[in-house]
Amino acid sequence: MSTTVQQRIQAFLEAGPFAVVGASTDRDKYGNKVLRCYRQHGLEVFPINPREAEVEGLPAFASLSDLPKVPRAVSIITPPAVTERVLREAAGLGIRHLWLQPGAEGPAALDAAETLGLEVIAGGPCLLVVLGYRE
Repeated sequence: MSTTVQQRIQAFLEAGPFAVVGASTDRDKYGNKVLRCYRQHGLEVFPINPREAEVEGLPAFASLSDLPKVPRAVSIITPPAVTERVLREAAGLGIRHLWLQPGAEGPAALDAAETLGLEVIAGGPCLLVVLGYRE
């Protein structure tokens, strides 16, 4: 039985902690806005950015594998080729809930997610819209 996008969103938001792969220090980029959105809602979130020491005052980590604890759900804001690698890393860590923000999805990434048996949200609404983001 296939789940609907709404069911996947509900399961994704059920519990944290969360991680944002592609977290950015640039406040105009979605990788920064998604991170701030989690924080605006009081949710535990980890920024993933291999080129930064911190993002929005939080320590940044190079990869999901470097986190102090495994997140339950991950938002991905990366180019599709990077997204594929992130999906494989997430699957290896047992992370099942992934939200590919607009622009992160691509045919190969979506195929990889299906092959890995991941619960992926893609091609639908953005986390910023679903949770409600304040600039």
